[in-house]
Amino acid sequence: QVQLVESGGGSVQAGGSLRLSCLASGRTFSSCAMGWFRQAPGKEREFVAAIDWIGGSTNYADSVQGRFTISRDNGKTTVYLQMNSLKPEDTAVYYCAARYRAPAVVDGRAYNFWGQGTQVTVST
Repeated sequence: QVQLVESGGGSVQAGGSLRLSCLASGRTFSSCAMGWFRQAPGKEREFVAAIDWIGGSTNYADSVQGRFTISRDNGKTTVYLQMNSLKPEDTAVYYCAARYRAPAVVDGRAYNFWGQGTQVTVST
């Protein structure tokens, strides 16, 4: 079992940066692939970034490639999403997800556990 709590969301102007954190509790965190997804008003949930259970492989959505970086610290049982050069279209609720012993999966249906989400608002 893994429980996930996102934090670090807020309001920022376009071009700014935010760092999201996903704190995980449970004894299997180091064996879980982790993913970040987001859902904007009126849109379906979309993949943002993922990192495999070892931490050696990552995947990014084309829309965030080069701007966002996913990383993990197993000692702190935390996954991060560093977001730079933020755009208004990045505005969404961001969710953290976990899957046991998995690669950096881009399909949200493959994940076993989900956090409650944190709001990110990018304004002009």
